[in-house]
Amino acid sequence: MKFSEAWLREWANPAVATEELAEQFSMAGLEVDSVEPVAPAFSGVVVGEVLAIEPHPDANKLRICSVNVNAEEPLQIICGAANVAEGMRVPVAVVGARLPGDFKIKKAKLRGVQSLGMICSASELGLADSSDGIMPLPADAPVGDDFRDWLQLDDQTIDIDLTPDRGDCWASPALPARSA
Repeated sequence: MKFSEAWLREWANPAVATEELAEQFSMAGLEVDSVEPVAPAFSGVVVGEVLAIEPHPDANKLRICSVNVNAEEPLQIICGAANVAEGMRVPVAVVGARLPGDFKIKKAKLRGVQSLGMICSASELGLADSSDGIMPLPADAPVGDDFRDWLQLDDQTIDIDLTPDRGDCWASPALPARSA
């Protein structure tokens, strides 16, 4: 059974670190298979809104996007994804952001046009093995908010192997009782 540590702590919040929490489950007779982060480490990614799209003058497959990230000015970002559209909310790695694989976002010129960030796909953020273009977000995603905070990605997934003899733990509310 997999569950979120944040969810568990809504029910019972012992003042212990994640590792100690896993140990408490083990001491209660439950086999903890793994404790893993919900998402890989990345920083500097915010929710953005694509305001306008223009064709790139020197590349058929690239587009120049104006993206609102609640900064003083919209960011100009070069994007090659076919699914980018005006009005779309998207994850944006701003200059200085660090993505999985120790990839750092820098100002860049792509075919002579300045790009001040990157509109991200789920795979570029390590949230999926593959993706078909940038990651669309709901229309109510708060522009300018930190992407990790908004999706609550600073969480752990705890995987417990429940055996048939531990029927008392098959109901979700029973697990927090084992950690309290």
